[in-house]
Amino acid sequence: MYRTCIFCKKSLGSNEVVEAFPVGRRLAFDPEKGRLWVVCRKCHRWNLTPLEERWEAVETCERIFRDTRLRASTENIGIARHREGLDLVRIGKPPRGEFAAWRYGDQFRTRMRRAGLSVAAALAVGTGLQLSLPVLAILGGAVSYPVVAWAYLRPMAKARVGRETSKEGAVTPDSVVKFRLLDLRSIRILPDDGALGFGVEIKRTMQKAWFEGEDAHRVAAAIVPLLNGWGGSRRSVQGAVDEIESSGHPSRFLADVAKREQWGWMGRRGYIRDIPKPTRLALEMSLHEEQERRALEGELWRLEQAWREAEEIAAIADKLLLPARTDEFFDRHGRRD
Repeated sequence: MYRTCIFCKKSLGSNEVVEAFPVGRRLAFDPEKGRLWVVCRKCHRWNLTPLEERWEAVETCERIFRDTRLRASTENIGIARHREGLDLVRIGKPPRGEFAAWRYGDQFRTRMRRAGLSVAAALAVGTGLQLSLPVLAILGGAVSYPVVAWAYLRPMAKARVGRETSKEGAVTPDSVVKFRLLDLRSIRILPDDGALGFGVEIKRTMQKAWFEGEDAHRVAAAIVPLLNGWGGSRRSVQGAVDEIESSGHPSRFLADVAKREQWGWMGRRGYIRDIPKPTRLALEMSLHEEQERRALEGELWRLEQAWREAEEIAAIADKLLLPARTDEFFDRHGRRD
């Protein structure tokens, strides 16, 4: 197999995922027609591979595509991003996607271990101050108040909101909103009539801020991981995966959670901090998954247009290797379907 693009002559790169075909960082394949392309990351042109190097590689790509959890698809094309950095573009109707706990399990368990170590360290320091000289204890108490005030008032998360495009093409300016610890504790997820089906409310002193649409998604994606700072056990992560799968799709799960009758303090519902841990973990997973899925889907339209052009060339190239009058033979003896 050639290792440089036949169009721009740039290197196609390499991968360690497909052993039978270690060329390229983005592979496109059609399992029905047995075709395999290497997509150049520089000029985005599709390089058709030789026939003798396709078959085992196509089978491997199909297996890896099905096992990769980060996928997005349309009716004719799908894209999956392997954790080793290889992009797989599958031509044809893709299989139904599934969630798996291994995508997030290690991340949440690592958070839980770090949080436990932090608590242990804080207890050790506090015990040391209490057992030390009275002067050090008084000094420690005097220092603790500014530290607590700083912890509550410092910005802990930020999100870009407000950028919208009207039907006339006018773009409203966006801004960066910063959130403090008290803001995190007051965040609520509530039903909304928009396309996403949920909105986010945050209370700051005596005022309330309401975010909807893409703004709600960005604000929730920035804040919810901080509320899950303690992570979760394997059982909690599996419970979160089961909740998402019961809704059938991350976006539907987000809307379902907003409609649930989950009541917080003073009889008010929707406080994310009061939601059970598996559901709260599932919220973060759905927000993350939806964000990545949208990023992948942004490439699908361009990939589908490139595939249609490459398919026409591939059909002509493959026919050049067939004996003369092959088409005439199949037209005479082949079936209509």
